[in-house]
Amino acid sequence: MILPSSLFGSHGGLVLGLVVGVANFLTILSVMRALSPKDLLAARARDHARRRTELRTARLSLRRANRRQSIGVARVVLGRLKLDRTAESKTVADQLAQAGWRSRDAVTVFLTLRLASPFLIGVLAYLFAPAIFHRTDQLFRMLVTAAGIVAGAYLPTLLLKNAIAKRRQKIQKALPDALDLFVICAEAGLSLDAAVTRVAREIGGSSPEMADELGLTAIELGFLPDRRDALHNLVRRVGTPDVRGLVSTLVQTEKYGTPLAQALRMLSSEFRDTRMMKAEEKAARLPATLTVPMIMFILPPLFVILIGPAILQVLATSWH
Repeated sequence: MILPSSLFGSHGGLVLGLVVGVANFLTILSVMRALSPKDLLAARARDHARRRTELRTARLSLRRANRRQSIGVARVVLGRLKLDRTAESKTVADQLAQAGWRSRDAVTVFLTLRLASPFLIGVLAYLFAPAIFHRTDQLFRMLVTAAGIVAGAYLPTLLLKNAIAKRRQKIQKALPDALDLFVICAEAGLSLDAAVTRVAREIGGSSPEMADELGLTAIELGFLPDRRDALHNLVRRVGTPDVRGLVSTLVQTEKYGTPLAQALRMLSSEFRDTRMMKAEEKAARLPATLTVPMIMFILPPLFVILIGPAILQVLATSWH
């Protein structure tokens, strides 16, 4: 038998005792882990969570497959009718981009909805007209159906224009703050690409729409061969006069090398003055706007309060 001192030197006993102690501790820990009761509730919860994740993934995959199949059918129908090759489809694509819908299938979905909505709303109007209007004559049902068809023909376009107007209003409201950030970035010495990227990141909390447009512009500034195309694409996606003025200023500074901070400061001051003028214009229009509600809702009760007692007294006297 070999002595520990011959194996480990003068401290062989101490090292051997330490190794034996660690081995005993690991052995006891393994036995306790094997004999301890398993947490069946936690295991069941993990199994349920894993199963829920699998079901959610399968549901999303099925939904994507159904959506792709529906989009494929719609694309075939539009191709047969040659509606996706017209100049109007490009206009629709620009309008959808102005509304914030820039997906690959947005034009196909919108054209399909605009094609199918007259038939769907007409059928619904024909089926539910007797229950809504409590009339069962055939002529009235045909008139309601015709009205539903006309409404279905204009409804998608009206909804699209409403979405465009709301998004433009949000971008218009956030534009002066974005210009102030542009001025700060330009005075700090940032280039146009870095300034657009920084403003898009800073303004994302208050105006996601403006941040989205500026972020896309920053990406296009990086890979388009002509930088002016990226700025003109911003005008095409937004379409407001103020954004057009901002892009014209940026194009001029890029072309002629004029100071960017000074031009943006002047433009920001003009935008704020314009917004104040619009607010003053609305305030000046307020008395004329309130004239009709005052005539309809204030004057009749006033006449009843003033003339009502006299009329009642005259009627009481005539009855007696």
